[in-house]
Amino acid sequence: MPLPFLFINVFILGLLIGSFLNVCIYRLPREESIVFPASHCPACNKPVKPYDNIPVFSFIFLRGKCRSCSIPISWQYPLVELLHGLGYVFVFYRFGLSLETVVYSLLFSSLVVVTFIDLSHQIIPDVITLPGMVLGLIAGSTILPLGPVRSFVGLVLGGGIFYLIAILSVVILKKEGMGGGDIKLIAMIGAFIGWKGMLLTIFLAAVSGAVSGLLLIFLKGRNRAEPIPFGPFLVLGALISLFWGSEILGWYLQLGRL
Repeated sequence: MPLPFLFINVFILGLLIGSFLNVCIYRLPREESIVFPASHCPACNKPVKPYDNIPVFSFIFLRGKCRSCSIPISWQYPLVELLHGLGYVFVFYRFGLSLETVVYSLLFSSLVVVTFIDLSHQIIPDVITLPGMVLGLIAGSTILPLGPVRSFVGLVLGGGIFYLIAILSVVILKKEGMGGGDIKLIAMIGAFIGWKGMLLTIFLAAVSGAVSGLLLIFLKGRNRAEPIPFGPFLVLGALISLFWGSEILGWYLQLGRL
């Protein structure tokens, strides 16, 4: 199959899976089944017809409103679908037609769900991170170029660092500084990308989180004591580490020799 058609098919697959991820993002925090009932409007509970459930396009055709009750549909739905489709294309572009692409696509899907759930509810469901750790160790030991040792060290070291931060925050600062969801998330990320990528992820997440926090304080007057979900920043750091980690680390090591 010509390469452009492969990219188109990968994009369509990403859109379709992204539509299902919207269901996960909505239902997992509410502890609802992601299988039953079928897709329905959260406002009027009317089932969504198949022709109204086409990723992105149905939102455009319906002008962002439910066909039954005309209640506006959240922009999050087409945003997740489009973002997920483009993400799959980039994973395929980066890693080609390989088993690595399949594994990293699954990782990308889980990180998308984590991001939007954490932004909305400030929780990271164990149903994603705990199986993700197991899958990361298996894939790291068999399919990915990491090997079992680096995958295991990435998981243990990542979770251990955040667990230590959480303990020190309680003991020294007398407040919770790192949630259990973040601990499990960085452990899962470490299992997929190894300890080097995990450390780079933490650094990038800390920098981007600090910059975003300062911008929110100065531009929107946000209270410094108001918590900001850290999961999305870990996701951002993990994706940068996944796609460009080797180049960044190589540049850093070369800079150290100057």
